[in-house]
Amino acid sequence: MYEDIWAIEHAISLLDWDIQTYMPQSGIKARGEALARLSNLRRKLLLGIRGEIEKLEPKNDIEKGLKRVLDREYKYYDAVPEELDMKLHRITSEATVVWRNAKAKGDFNAFKPYLEQILEIKREIAHKLGYKDHPYSALLDRYEEGFTVTDAERVFNELLPGLSKILNKIDDKFTRKYHFEDEKYDVFQMSKTIEAIAYEVLKMPKDRFRIDVSPHPFTVSMSRNDVRITVRYEGFDFKRVLYSLVHESGHAIYELQIDPSLEYSPLANAPSMGLHESQSRFWENVVGRSYGFIKTIYPLLNVKDSIDDVYYYVNGVKRQPIRVDADEVTYNFHIAIRYEIEKRAIEGSLEASEFPSLFNDLMDKYLNIRPKNDEEGVLQDVHWSQGSFGYFPTYTLGNVIAGMVYYHMKSERGFDISNIEGIKNWLRERIHKYGAIYSPKELQMRSFGEAYNPSRLLDYMREKYNA
Repeated sequence: MYEDIWAIEHAISLLDWDIQTYMPQSGIKARGEALARLSNLRRKLLLGIRGEIEKLEPKNDIEKGLKRVLDREYKYYDAVPEELDMKLHRITSEATVVWRNAKAKGDFNAFKPYLEQILEIKREIAHKLGYKDHPYSALLDRYEEGFTVTDAERVFNELLPGLSKILNKIDDKFTRKYHFEDEKYDVFQMSKTIEAIAYEVLKMPKDRFRIDVSPHPFTVSMSRNDVRITVRYEGFDFKRVLYSLVHESGHAIYELQIDPSLEYSPLANAPSMGLHESQSRFWENVVGRSYGFIKTIYPLLNVKDSIDDVYYYVNGVKRQPIRVDADEVTYNFHIAIRYEIEKRAIEGSLEASEFPSLFNDLMDKYLNIRPKNDEEGVLQDVHWSQGSFGYFPTYTLGNVIAGMVYYHMKSERGFDISNIEGIKNWLRERIHKYGAIYSPKELQMRSFGEAYNPSRLLDYMREKYNA
């Protein structure tokens, strides 16, 4: 019953991918209109099968999951008028291009009118969806089912003090400056290295996976047999492109390992962005920054320095303004900044015009640094131009769950970096194959006996950084 809806989703994914890769800039208005109409068509088709879903009496976990996922969609459609949804799609399609140009110029004022409109719409959506503890919870729930501001406060209140203690005890091997940071590389040669790491080391399937280039790396799944990622080549500091590859490949591995029986259904997805992000962060940090992984890719890097130097460099800890370049220890402070801004903005105590100053003040509070300009400050991320309020905290949830994955994998089978397929198989059986059959919390409880436990991440970091 879902196949026609899936076809619309397939087309939307392809058009979204094209916006960020190959579409000429002047095509954005027409593309925004097309996406708005396709989204509206998807909505009508989904409402068309509502009667069948409401009559469904689930006989197994798959049917229970199907009903749960679609009931969440219907709740959204019941609460949010069609016109408001289309308005959001139109403004965000334009805002993404405006943001890109504003970021390049460090011109927040060029982006501000779009942010004001998006913020107004997201506040309205939050109130229409309803909430118990805080209006921002309504938006958090869109990305992490059942997750609330109360839950977020618990996670950050345990995590941030622990990270501060680790940050203050870091060995100088992890904090010294290495020459790689300023060293230029040939983009063509690096692209060959990236492909070799993807296909030879990470064992990505060439017939189901591809790599492209975009200003902001991302992953999109057209189907379980067509998963695409992008990376960014800046011409210096090889770890930037290396870890955009490994991070996005983690997302792709999740999509590639969802059970084939779930394809063409709404269950052929991760149950939440936090679960999805846990896999990208697990591969990027736990696998990709491990000594064993560095030793494996070392011959491909074409560097004269020792393996130890490369290891300490890619695991370097530094207070810096750019989130996507942040290390494991400081990264979650960047998310705390955005979480605080979004929470205040949605509750109505912060306006769009105040984003830059609060962003800078919070960075000073958490990291003792201030951005030089809005390009490396409030404009650095694409998310707000896409209307993705509530998304940022899922990055921290991903880190938290990645810590849990490492703890339970190591406890059960050991952490053997030489066996990439073994790691993939364990992840498939514990997480990936289930798609969205279970809610994020239920899946964690089934797989690990615990959910959103920050202590596992802190233990992993203390072990790694000897802090």
